[in-house]
Amino acid sequence: MTTTDTWRSRAGTPFTPEKQPARGSRGMVVTNHPLASAAGAEMLAAGGNAVDAGVASLFALTVVEPMMVGLLGGGMAHLRLPGGEHLVLDNMAHAPRAATPGMYRPVSQDWPAALVTEGRENEVGAKSIAAPGNLLGWTQALARFGTLPLADVMAPAIRLAKRGFAATPYLVECVREASRDMVKDAAISALYLPGGEPIAVGHRVVQAEYAAALEVIAAEGAGAVHGGALGAAVVAHVRKLGGVLGEDDLRAFQVIERQPVRGTYRGVEVVGPPPPSSGGVHVVQMLNILEGFDIGRLGFGTAETLHLVAEALKIAFADRAAATADPAFVDVPVARLLSKDYASERRAAIDPARAQDWQAAVAAGESANTTHVTVADNEGRVWCATQTINSLFGARILIPGLGMVPNNYMALFDPRPGNALSILPGKRLTTSMSPLILLKEGKPWAALGLPGGLRIFGSAMQAVLNLVDHGMSLQEAVEAPRIWTQGQALEVEGAVPEAVRAQLAAMGHDVVALPHVAGGMNAVRFLDDGGLEGAACWRADGTAIGLGGGLARAGVRFWPDLRRG
Repeated sequence: MTTTDTWRSRAGTPFTPEKQPARGSRGMVVTNHPLASAAGAEMLAAGGNAVDAGVASLFALTVVEPMMVGLLGGGMAHLRLPGGEHLVLDNMAHAPRAATPGMYRPVSQDWPAALVTEGRENEVGAKSIAAPGNLLGWTQALARFGTLPLADVMAPAIRLAKRGFAATPYLVECVREASRDMVKDAAISALYLPGGEPIAVGHRVVQAEYAAALEVIAAEGAGAVHGGALGAAVVAHVRKLGGVLGEDDLRAFQVIERQPVRGTYRGVEVVGPPPPSSGGVHVVQMLNILEGFDIGRLGFGTAETLHLVAEALKIAFADRAAATADPAFVDVPVARLLSKDYASERRAAIDPARAQDWQAAVAAGESANTTHVTVADNEGRVWCATQTINSLFGARILIPGLGMVPNNYMALFDPRPGNALSILPGKRLTTSMSPLILLKEGKPWAALGLPGGLRIFGSAMQAVLNLVDHGMSLQEAVEAPRIWTQGQALEVEGAVPEAVRAQLAAMGHDVVALPHVAGGMNAVRFLDDGGLEGAACWRADGTAIGLGGGLARAGVRFWPDLRRG
């Protein structure tokens, strides 16, 4: 009997992974587009390391996954070095210096309706653009930890932008979803809504202006945007349209190196990003709570297990307001939230048979439209990075002449003055990004991450349960059905059977079935034989590419007269 059959008998939750994992000995690249994974694999084949490959993949994703990520966005990268050091590079966007607490007019003073502002100015268009950090984050990581020149690492992205690529159904679906806003901007419409209609599947997307801008950056470095002519052009257009981003915001942006948070779950060390990400803190918090239950015995996908996961999620969101903040502005009680003793207090209040109201107090929403890259090389480096422009196609405009799509990160601030997440000049955005690296006996065991806004850290946590408690393969772990709640409805993916949903409803959960929870997870597992396994899930165009083979054995060369006497 297979493990999937065992889960079916316990939970009535059968699922068969749709994709196949990849194996490699010299490196592994997993991204949410096959061409971006190929760009990373090209760097490994050229002798580069995981950072070279990861940064090349991200540049390529700005071309082939333009709805999710761009140079004018923000994100977090979790890096493990061959010597065992972990660090988190924080290039999250922040409020421009000219931003003010009352720059938007919310349609309501009640939460969460207050996030909607008059004219949707915080969501769409120039006033929604925060100071970006992606380009600086990537180029600084490459300079510090990579081995290849920036021009080499950017070459696949430039090639893809010049020659074009075939639009996937996923990209076309995203264009349709954002088209009502995109059609108002002539530059972005020309690319994705020619003739006023969304591009068709297979349409060749050519981005000549963006290719030219990338070539300038490849020659001049990030300074071309952060202090140079390209940045001046970005700001001029944003200001022309009424935005507040300034050239000083681009020149002064700082990538912050942070120390990750750590915890343990049944002997596995979990290492993740610290605030302003709530991901690492709350993944560890939830695992601490669930460690007191025999999740493996209860079984994957059973109502009993899903109930406990849901209660842990609600507890985490009840505490999230304290942990989701820029630590430069808020004193975050990280140690308390990571404490096993605190988890025991919270666990003791869980009713294993009944849903409870944990008075969740979520302070802000987050877009689910992001991307994630997980890369490992054979020297021990791991690059686990989640990056975004926030919503689908960010601000839903394009900078003419440059082909760049800016973020709409200002939508995540509280537009009401005087609150914890209100707008302040220079204040860094909060996030649920959870690029996780799992260790056994101090050595990497798995690395994973995904897009999905508020649903990221709960989905990452469930993947840890799948690997540790349920003994799933990596492919099964990233594709397994997920659930999510922040204290109101309990979202369950369609693969959760009606009988299990009914049991959850009988426990007091308001169950809502959805096509998917969060986005495409990309993961790498480190095998006992020294090999690498990569897996991407069905929720995006994810593809794993492993590098095997290698150079010729020393001393071998061709002798044309080898068979002569």
